[in-house]
Amino acid sequence: MWILWTIIIGLIAGAIAKLIMPGKDPGGIVVTILLGIAGSIAATFLGKLLGLYHEGDSAGFIASVLGAMLLLWIYRLVKGKQQAAG
Repeated sequence: MWILWTIIIGLIAGAIAKLIMPGKDPGGIVVTILLGIAGSIAATFLGKLLGLYHEGDSAGFIASVLGAMLLLWIYRLVKGKQQAAG
């Protein structure tokens, strides 16, 4: 059940990350929402590794937004370097 909650929070976190970090992203809002889901899942697993969350817990909303923002920033770096090289 935690994976479903993580995905729902990730959808919202991705949209908020896009609002906080506006700009032209290849793939548009769909990619940003997918990054939000991945950020939420990454924040959950990182929190478990650090002992912040117990088994069955998922990342909170703020951690999910931060995870989505981090992945969005990394995505922009990678895409920017690919466009500069190509």
